[in-house]
Amino acid sequence: MTDLAEGKLRLDFPADHVARLTIVNPDKRNALDHAILDGIAAGVRDLAGDVWCLLLTGEGKVFSAGYDIGSLPRDEFAKRAEELVAHPFHDAIEALEAYPYPVVAALNGHAIGGGLELALSCDIVVASEDAAVGMPPAKLGLIYSHTGLRKFIDAIGTTRTRELFHVGRNIDAQTALAWGLLNEVVPREELGDRGVALAAEIAGNAPLALAGNKRVIRELVAAESELDPDTERELIALRESCFASDDFFEGVRAFAEKRRPDWSGK
Repeated sequence: MTDLAEGKLRLDFPADHVARLTIVNPDKRNALDHAILDGIAAGVRDLAGDVWCLLLTGEGKVFSAGYDIGSLPRDEFAKRAEELVAHPFHDAIEALEAYPYPVVAALNGHAIGGGLELALSCDIVVASEDAAVGMPPAKLGLIYSHTGLRKFIDAIGTTRTRELFHVGRNIDAQTALAWGLLNEVVPREELGDRGVALAAEIAGNAPLALAGNKRVIRELVAAESELDPDTERELIALRESCFASDDFFEGVRAFAEKRRPDWSGK
């Protein structure tokens, strides 16, 4: 067992050819920060070639509450929020997607915002029956990345993605299963064992087939979502514009203070 990310990420090997990364940030409901995201990216890239399935989970009753940006002061909010949301998060996502073998996410509880996209970047997602998932960007004043939105459209279609992002409420595990966000829902007390058992079952298959099929699936999905360069630059600029907005700062503050935001449209 190895502690990573200042002790907020744990690496162990619970079965043959299986590695497990566990988010351990209980004081902040397993919120994602620079250390955790950098730890995931580095930990995944450093895994040996005989790890044929990676398991990602959390400790406690929450998988991840998303980004930890609620305490940033106004004078440095835009810069530091963008640094966290855009860069280390991208690296962690890319590491999971680029890992040559399947990755399983075992949601031990709620997966919200960036926590949900982190899970959806894995190949298979199982969750405890008391988990809930949600995307709150509309309640925070955040314009989500086009790559992240594409991931949800690929998983659950345009109609459900619009509902998830425009309404912004959490949905329970059974609804998420019906929508296609989850592969399986199990009782809470069985989640840990089920995640390891599923990862071990996958790791017992032919590694060449696992790696080859993951690569083919990834390339087919990527080919369907290509944008022309001008449009992609425009969408990136649109997203970046929200970080300096009054509404994003207000939305994050209101969320942290559990009050209704006072939107200005600026």
